[in-house]
Amino acid sequence: MIAPAAWFALAVFVLTLVFVIWQPKGLPIGWSAIGGAVLALLLHVVRVADVWSVTKIVWDATLAFVGIIMNSIILDKIGFFEWAALKMAHVAKGDGRKVFLYVITLGAIVSAFFANDGAALILTPIVLEKVKLLKFDVRKMLPFVLASGFIADTTSLPFIVSNLVNIVSADYFGVGFISYALHMIVPDLFAFVASFLMLYLFFRKDIPNAYCPSDLPEAASAIRHKGMFLASWIILAVLLVGYVLTELFHIPVSFVTLAVALVFLIAGARTKTVAPWSTIRSAPWSIVVFSIGMYVVVYGLRNVGLTTLLGSLMRWSTHGGLYAGTLFTGFVAAILSSIMNNLPTVMVGALAIHSAAATGLMREAMVYANVIGCDLGPKITPIGSLATLLWLHVLAQKGVRIGWGQYFKTGIVLTLPTLFITLSGLYVWLLAVH
Repeated sequence: MIAPAAWFALAVFVLTLVFVIWQPKGLPIGWSAIGGAVLALLLHVVRVADVWSVTKIVWDATLAFVGIIMNSIILDKIGFFEWAALKMAHVAKGDGRKVFLYVITLGAIVSAFFANDGAALILTPIVLEKVKLLKFDVRKMLPFVLASGFIADTTSLPFIVSNLVNIVSADYFGVGFISYALHMIVPDLFAFVASFLMLYLFFRKDIPNAYCPSDLPEAASAIRHKGMFLASWIILAVLLVGYVLTELFHIPVSFVTLAVALVFLIAGARTKTVAPWSTIRSAPWSIVVFSIGMYVVVYGLRNVGLTTLLGSLMRWSTHGGLYAGTLFTGFVAAILSSIMNNLPTVMVGALAIHSAAATGLMREAMVYANVIGCDLGPKITPIGSLATLLWLHVLAQKGVRIGWGQYFKTGIVLTLPTLFITLSGLYVWLLAVH
């Protein structure tokens, strides 16, 4: 029989999640999450000490994410991403299938270095604008738009900074930037190849065979300030070195992303290409409040033993061996992410893995499979991630409406095979490096 406290914890979690996804009258997600945390405190599902425990877990992850998105916004204002999109469109020399591959490749690169949200929310409008210039009708336009949104999440695996989910999990389990990358770059390649194959097979009849590159402006026309554009390459190289140093010197990732954002802001202000305060205000600060509040609510599930129950199921799956444990953890994380959003799911999974008391290679497989499930699973449904909801909103503002039914039919067909191949890639790679 389930104890009353467990019902309270579950009710608070579901209620908070409903408000986060629904956002009645534009209610910010941070307020909904904090409201859930306060309710959990009032019902004694969590204690004040738990709030401090959660804050210690998520502060670096959420501030790092803010820094990454700020860097993405600044690069977008410089014209960096638009230049890259135009460059690839011209390199494809009028071949529709080539440019489809290049759009997917660009999305994967942007997602890897600037997070899935940056790729989906910044790159998608650019791609949409360019395919309109090429005079594609809606049927020919859709493959490029959906591919941009899909690839942003499915290839957000390789680095800690590629997804907020990755940062939260890495911080919880104490995984450094280099160690994480060594484990996940190869599975990300599996995800990239599987994503491209699935997207191509799904949209092959709608992808135009040819287009006229002369309909597009030259790539150089996208650059707002040449000096700032050239400096951005140097700053990005410093950013990458900084990521490596975070593990070597035990520096929080947020220190690096925010420091680079500050350099970008100063350079942007001096060249008058970026309005510093406007950029700072547009950063997703609400995600900091949301993360603390939402994870306090999730901690309530842990306190009443619900994550321990999931941990028992994970431990049971390991009786079938490493492959079974990897697939089970990944698919459970994916299904939960598609139903209840990937941000709370990654913490639920992390707490469950901790309670499963797995060790060695099995523990590694579970940790990384949980991340893969939480990165890819959200693509099954529109509510799987906040980025997807925002992405659909951005598209609607641009006149491209994708219904939830259409999204679900596309999402489940594309995601499940890609998830299976990626988890299998993780299993093969873990065996290879051990």
